[in-house]
Amino acid sequence: MEYKSIEYQYNELVKLLRSERNEAGFWSGRLSSSALATAVSVVAIKVNGDISDQNRISDGMRWLLNHINADGGFGDTPGSKSNVSTSLLSYAAIRYCGGELEAAKSLVKDLESYLAQQNINLRNDDITSSILSFYGKDFTFSVPILSMLVICGVLDEKAGTKIPQLPFEFTLLPASWYSWFNLRVVSYAIPALVAVGIFIFKIRKGHNPIMKWIRNRSIKPSLQKLETIVPKSGGFLEAIPLTAFVAMCLISSGYGNNDITDKGLRFLRNQQRDDGSWPIDTDLSTWVTTLSVKALGEKISKEFSHQEIYKLLSHLKSIQYKEVHPFNLASPGGWGWTNSSGSVPDVDDTCGAILALLELNKTIGSADDTIIDGCRWLISLQNKDGGFPTFCKGWGRLPFDSSCADLTGHALLALCQSLDNLVDKMSSEMQNSLKNCIFRSFGYLWKVQKENGSWVPLWFGNQNTSDRSNPVYGTAKVYIYLKDCLLSDRLEENMKKDIGKLLSRAQYYLLKQQNSDGSWGGELGISGTIEESSLAISALAGIDNSACLKGFDWLENEYIKNGMKSNPIGLYFAMLWYDEKMFPLIYYTEALRRYLK
Repeated sequence: MEYKSIEYQYNELVKLLRSERNEAGFWSGRLSSSALATAVSVVAIKVNGDISDQNRISDGMRWLLNHINADGGFGDTPGSKSNVSTSLLSYAAIRYCGGELEAAKSLVKDLESYLAQQNINLRNDDITSSILSFYGKDFTFSVPILSMLVICGVLDEKAGTKIPQLPFEFTLLPASWYSWFNLRVVSYAIPALVAVGIFIFKIRKGHNPIMKWIRNRSIKPSLQKLETIVPKSGGFLEAIPLTAFVAMCLISSGYGNNDITDKGLRFLRNQQRDDGSWPIDTDLSTWVTTLSVKALGEKISKEFSHQEIYKLLSHLKSIQYKEVHPFNLASPGGWGWTNSSGSVPDVDDTCGAILALLELNKTIGSADDTIIDGCRWLISLQNKDGGFPTFCKGWGRLPFDSSCADLTGHALLALCQSLDNLVDKMSSEMQNSLKNCIFRSFGYLWKVQKENGSWVPLWFGNQNTSDRSNPVYGTAKVYIYLKDCLLSDRLEENMKKDIGKLLSRAQYYLLKQQNSDGSWGGELGISGTIEESSLAISALAGIDNSACLKGFDWLENEYIKNGMKSNPIGLYFAMLWYDEKMFPLIYYTEALRRYLK
């Protein structure tokens, strides 16, 4: 592929990227429709019993019935492999909402056959144990699934005695105490802990008299506390499944007459799409906006007008959290994944916003304090091991509350570039804090790099790898972060040499993972995607032109053949997959820009 061809592709994709902005001047993206979100939403709405919702239920059921996989199961997206979670919930929804539809009766049998192949026998009295065993120590999803199976009549209430009691009464204690109790649900699932916990308590028999008294007394204050954190949109974390689980469990427990369920049901109605489906979440507007800005990098001042850059910068400044967040009591200074009200601040989006603002700030120059506040928030979340978690420092022992390589690499770059660009605006104390945080972050990345040179990401996977992880994505992302860190004027030479050693091992790994057709998938031998191939090229740009050009040849052919097709690379909590329309376009554009540079 010739240089002019690559340049032409870049210019064409920039036009396409520009066209994807919304009327406010930033990007909203579009998450794939989700069978899981659709299944739990139709059940929550049907449990509510409002006759005016009948068409919504029918439309949701019609979408579900049209999206079963050939093996008889359901995947999280139309392009996903079947999995137990989505198949179980779709099975319950179809039985509960499908009525006498002949198509529903046929699909029920197909689903039972698929689940039996996964060692889950729906006619076995011990189905509860099977599901708990399948999900292991993390109750974040297994217990809500079992609760919905009871609500839909798949399990009788006797099964409630085998469902673990979620200790909703603990939410009345100070949040700083939660980590002491090993609650076995992730930090952001508190609404489910309350709602599902109350539901289980109501259906279980033979309670310990003392605990029964405590829990009965805890229901009202727990609901009052939950009401205080319901966002304006009504959607907890803007997540459709979480909000639907909360609504169905509270209504089924006899506690449906409150703002929690009223706002939650309104949120679910508003999120249903014209084709009857629901996405897994409202959107990832902050994430796709900051990714888009970073994809254009230094060229954004050429591709966008001063006014357009001002709009982007003003938007990102406006959605930084300025007060303690009511949901998880996070300090001010961070960013969430969307500008919708249910979002909460997290490390990856805060890093993305800082890096995007640093680029935009070169043109406008009005975001210094905003960036420094973001850095201060980041530093406060660094774990003892030097890595960064997603939401809460040291909250729990489950994966989504632990440090991970891709988030830590992102934080390392955000802090390095902030120090480079704003050192004169920082106090000596702030400078020292950043330097210490950078040093510890690098130490963490050194420790967790695999022997083969890879890093494994947390929130992104590949359904086709043996363990569903995505070391190509993780390695490419961390490689890009570290490579950009080498441009820093503030890093000590010894650290730059050590970064070079990490990059050398990671480069070897990435080159070994390229498929014979020039693409990259989650690892060698896995079918390539635009997302993973583009990220690998961005990492190797300027390092190995031969591998990059071979990758561009594959990307061009893939684009001509299938368009800008997105793949289920995103991973939500408890193994829920999604794809995002903007990811392939963003990553492809960045690969072209980095290669041209």
